[in-house]
Amino acid sequence: MTVTDVLRKIFKNTLTAVSSFLLKIGLTPNFITLTGLVGTMAAAVLIAKGNFFCGGIIAAIMGALDAVDGAMARLSGVSGKFGCLLDSLVDRYSEMVLLLGILINFTFAQNPLGIIFVYLALCGSFLVSYIRARAEGLGLSVKIGMLTRVERLIFLVISLLIGRPLIGVVIIAVLSNLTAIQRFCYARSILKDSE
Repeated sequence: MTVTDVLRKIFKNTLTAVSSFLLKIGLTPNFITLTGLVGTMAAAVLIAKGNFFCGGIIAAIMGALDAVDGAMARLSGVSGKFGCLLDSLVDRYSEMVLLLGILINFTFAQNPLGIIFVYLALCGSFLVSYIRARAEGLGLSVKIGMLTRVERLIFLVISLLIGRPLIGVVIIAVLSNLTAIQRFCYARSILKDSE
């Protein structure tokens, strides 16, 4: 069971209540998805300017919206393929935008070590998602790993709230790349067994 699964179980009733309310006032899951992206962009601007705490708060709220849009889609019975594709695309852009905010901040602060780790965090984050998607294209389910998207966001938000974004970026850089390797090895073992 992943951290995402645990959080969904804990906050199931809250998610259902919030999702039901948003559907009743006429909002759609895709609208909430795009609202999350816009909010994340606002968080990134604050982070780039060095306002880590407020940026972290907004990033956390927008991260929670990611769970809400999925719950709304399930409740409304319109969880179509386009919505899933849009959600995945926005997830990638949201992560990219937050890391861009940190990268801009590190650039102006002349922090070359931070810049390198942002790049490594970005590479690792995208490889984790890519390996899962590529494996699914081969008929495999590869959701294992020590650092999925939710965990990456949690580490990033905590590091922003304490005013130490480099700590979060280093953790993500190291563990996301290890997760990518872990997923690759897992998929490889399944493929070898099937062949």
